Amino acid sequence: MNTLEIQQALGELTQLNKRGVEALFEAEEELAHAENDLDTVEAKAFLDAEGSVAERQARAKLVAADARLRRDLCRASVNRIKTKLRSVESELMAQATLAKIMQAEMRL
Repeated sequence: MNTLEIQQALGELTQLNKRGVEALFEAEEELAHAENDLDTVEAKAFLDAEGSVAERQARAKLVAADARLRRDLCRASVNRIKTKLRSVESELMAQATLAKIMQAEMRL
């Protein structure tokens, strides 16, 4: 790798990191909405159900299953983005280190 390639890689990784941060915000926002939807659906279902508390809780969980799945998928998306961001940050550090090594070698 030469200096120009490292600079290009650093620029691309920096842009990817910026997009990742924005994607993370959007995913966390979607997760918050999904959690709110789940809480709302489950609470309404509990209040509308009849029977013992255990029966009402079971019915509420059953009614809210799709909302829970959506929440879980949103959570998985947030976790995936966080993992990808950590990977990009590690690659950024590696490229920056490589650039410093090349600069030091050029001075010799």
